[in-house]
Amino acid sequence: MTVRTSVVRARWRDVERIVDLVTDTLSPTPLGAWLVPDERCRPEVLAAVARIWTEHALLFGDAFLLSDGTAATVWFHRYRPIPLPVRYAERLDAACGADRDRFRRLERDLAARRPVEAHNHLAFLAAPGAGRTGRAAAVLAGSQRWMDTLSLPTYAEAFTAADRDLHLRHGYTGRDAFPLPDGGTAHPMWRVSPYWAGRLGGNTVARWPTRRSPTSVRNDRVSGYAHP
Repeated sequence: MTVRTSVVRARWRDVERIVDLVTDTLSPTPLGAWLVPDERCRPEVLAAVARIWTEHALLFGDAFLLSDGTAATVWFHRYRPIPLPVRYAERLDAACGADRDRFRRLERDLAARRPVEAHNHLAFLAAPGAGRTGRAAAVLAGSQRWMDTLSLPTYAEAFTAADRDLHLRHGYTGRDAFPLPDGGTAHPMWRVSPYWAGRLGGNTVARWPTRRSPTSVRNDRVSGYAHP
């Protein structure tokens, strides 16, 4: 299936650009300040952690950039359990130092509420600076069209009301919000692919999806099997 969008699929040469976008998006937020209280160190620490996960996504998912390079999304294909990045504990220690436990706590809180059914997970939506709303909408819409061709639902955590509303406008439905350790709120969002056959119509479901039998999924680069 050919998909034409305003985004391009990222490659290894794009990692640093994506890391910059994620860092610049997260640094000024309350969550970024909680993760790294020292404002002087914050960009460097956030960039190091973003680099770990962006590189990992290019092995176990996908990343996309707007064609002008001003916004990005980073996705994981959660068809089955994904291993941690190579030497993760060592790399996280080196990146975060004394702030490591905050990152670990956030990871645990998010992972505990993630759906168990096979899905594509939007880990980062990065569109920093002025005019963020339009660029965030464009990169989400473009990359979402790619994800829809994989015929699986997509899942995201929105950390602001604005991002929650953005996802709602792009076909997501909200699930029960939960508190973040920084005092904020995470809004889990779920979207059913229009190509996802054999499920309830639309995005209105009464509960989180349940596990299903293994099925193969494929796009032009990745194939995998749903975790039973």
